[in-house]
Amino acid sequence: MSDIFYTVGHSTHDIDKFIRLIAQHGITALCDVRSSPYSRMNPQFNRESIKQALREHGIAYVFLGKELGARSNDPSCYLSGKVQYDRLAKTALFASGLEYVRDSMKAYKVALMCAEKDPLACHRTILVTRNLCAQGYSAQHILEDGSVESHEQALSRLLRQLKLPEGDMFRSREEWIEEAYAIQGKRIAYEEASADAHAAPVLNDSAT
Repeated sequence: MSDIFYTVGHSTHDIDKFIRLIAQHGITALCDVRSSPYSRMNPQFNRESIKQALREHGIAYVFLGKELGARSNDPSCYLSGKVQYDRLAKTALFASGLEYVRDSMKAYKVALMCAEKDPLACHRTILVTRNLCAQGYSAQHILEDGSVESHEQALSRLLRQLKLPEGDMFRSREEWIEEAYAIQGKRIAYEEASADAHAAPVLNDSAT
């Protein structure tokens, strides 16, 4: 059993390049954490298409968007129409998704996949990875060029982007990181476009 998992964004890659991207890191199972596994702009990553392509390369695929997606169907996870990551993370459904990932790591080298190429712009990092790492696991983010960034490196980059210190005489690095998570979560969290957004089909690539 490994305590390390990976994350990756499909971005606008063609499917062959994407598979090479994850294969070079030995990924054997892909957990799709998009709320809706379909893309107008990149149909090669529609659920059925990517599942078939991965199967041809011996890589398992599972859709976990219901459990770990950024667009909750639970009204209690919203405040003024916007998803609150702290509330979503406390739901039983989210906990079951994390459990599935942990169990998968016993047999597979797992990568969590969403759409955004930059891990800091995606809930896979700010929500899902945060909570898995809090349970003692370690994350490596596969970047667009194939290199990897550890989650700790990503958090340092987030602090720099937000112009927050790594730590000072008043607050520890961990406290600043908590603030950075909160700020970034508010920036990227899904916001309803209308009152019936929960029931509307999701076909775009933002806030996945």
